[in-house]
Amino acid sequence: MENARNTRKNLIGFVTSISGDKSIKVTYSYKIPHPRYRKVINRKTVVHVHDESNDARLNDRVEIMETRPISRLKRWRLVRVIERAPIVGGEVKEEEFEQPVVAAEEPEAPAEEPETPTEEPEVAVAEKES
Repeated sequence: MENARNTRKNLIGFVTSISGDKSIKVTYSYKIPHPRYRKVINRKTVVHVHDESNDARLNDRVEIMETRPISRLKRWRLVRVIERAPIVGGEVKEEEFEQPVVAAEEPEAPAEEPETPTEEPEVAVAEKES
C-alpha cells in the first residue's frame, strides 16, 4: 500500500499580526448568505499559522495549508507569499545604505535676454484749477 496523503485545505488570506517567532495570524474573508433573508454577509476568520522561515510580513497576501496540530492553536502552515505589502515607515535596505551619495550638479541657467521696456499707457492727469 502506498503512502496516500489526504487532500488538505488551501486558503489565501492576509497577514494581520506577527505574534512571535515562526508564528503569524492570517485573516481570510468569505461571503455567506443569511439563513433567512438570503442577503450576502461578509465574514472573516483569523487563524494561527506556522511560518518556519519567518518570511511573511504584515499585510502580505499569503497562501496557507491545513496541517497537523503544531501547537495549542496552530493548525495551518505557510505555503508561500503571493504578494508583498509595500514597506511603510522608512525601512532602510542594505543596498541603499552602502551606496555613496553624490551631490547633483545644478544645470547652467540659459542666458537671459535683456528685457525690452514696455510702453506704458499714458495716464492723463487732470490739473485742478484754483
